[in-house]
Amino acid sequence: MTAGAVQRLAIRGDLLDVVDDPGFGAVDTPAVRFDADAWLLVEDGRIAGRTRADPGDGWPRVDHRGRLVTPGFVDTHVHMPQLDVIASYGTELLDWLNTYTFPAEQRYADPAVSRAGAERFVAALLAHGTTAAVVFPTVHKASADALFETAQARGMRMIAGKVLMDRHAPAGLTDDVAGAERDCLDGIARWHGRGRLAYALTVRFAATSTREQLAMAGRLLAAHPGVYLQTHVAESRAEVAWIAELFPEARSYLDVYHRHGLLGPRTVLAHGIWLDDADRALLAATGAQVAHCPTSNLFLGSGLLRWTALEAAGAAVTLASDVGGGTSLSMLRTLAAAYQIQALQGVRLTAWKALYAATRGAARALRLDDEIGSLEPGRMADLAVWDWAVGPVATHRDALARTLHERVFAWITLGDERNLVATYVGGRLQHARAD
Repeated sequence: MTAGAVQRLAIRGDLLDVVDDPGFGAVDTPAVRFDADAWLLVEDGRIAGRTRADPGDGWPRVDHRGRLVTPGFVDTHVHMPQLDVIASYGTELLDWLNTYTFPAEQRYADPAVSRAGAERFVAALLAHGTTAAVVFPTVHKASADALFETAQARGMRMIAGKVLMDRHAPAGLTDDVAGAERDCLDGIARWHGRGRLAYALTVRFAATSTREQLAMAGRLLAAHPGVYLQTHVAESRAEVAWIAELFPEARSYLDVYHRHGLLGPRTVLAHGIWLDDADRALLAATGAQVAHCPTSNLFLGSGLLRWTALEAAGAAVTLASDVGGGTSLSMLRTLAAAYQIQALQGVRLTAWKALYAATRGAARALRLDDEIGSLEPGRMADLAVWDWAVGPVATHRDALARTLHERVFAWITLGDERNLVATYVGGRLQHARAD
């Protein structure tokens, strides 16, 4: 192809996306768009349209007939260095941090460790069908730089920033307010808006930042429109009690962040399990979202998210793997665990609602739905191609499915990264299964 020529690709498969919030319990909904055995047309990295007819000459073709084609998943909360500690035994949140997480993160002070970790992490996301993510690196500026460099090379949508921690952490993982501010300003200038990268002011959680550091993060958030803020909130009861001791002036854990100017439409709050009605109303008023981390919540025994209460108050909920408290980077496993958490509370999470929260719903909450999350024309061609079923049990179940929802729900429940055939970012193949 000559320089400057339009790059085209036609991908054949069963095209599925959820274009609007289907609500809870709606199995038959116009929010779902499904075209069996159709061609998805990609030009210059963006979706150009779809057709059931032969696309004609001038369209290089990839035939995935009989396979599912979806938007790439959006993981709204995950920790790059915690691939080192995934599946570690036997502690709840605060012990987990001290026993496993902090020792692993200290190794990322070495730029070589950070580079290797970033490459491993980004490749792993793509090998699980995730094409966009909101990521915690470590307190070390080198770890954020390595993550951004690696994501940039792949053309990925990546939201991240060096972690802020100036107390209650090992010496090798603490910064100071002035130094952290310099690092954040440098990171914003260097990475924010470059390609598909965005900077996130990354407060570990309220316990590990002084009031001065939280206020600094609030000032930067206000001064730099478009920058994100990511942190944790109300994950475990012991954590909530500790925050109440550290910030007695605050009405609640969430109020700590509000008092320091950290809640807004680009704020991503992981967990949000132990919130009350006033907290949920505050989320809705500020536009901040909760990144629900079901496999992590089950694995660490943190609690059960009241998803319907959050949405009834007007707050947005997205889905996240939270590796390494979470047990898999697979968003399919994450969706299946989310179903189980809601079922324990008498709520039935449909396949459509789950998919929406990990694709277009996540994109909307991040103010990125004009770029990612659906198969709409004009969106980036960030795509995942899946086998509907892998193995004799899933294949048998798939063959017996009577409706589209039944088939997709079985794919979510029985599927994982082994179902993934290929991942495209901006129309370019970034992962292919070795069959």
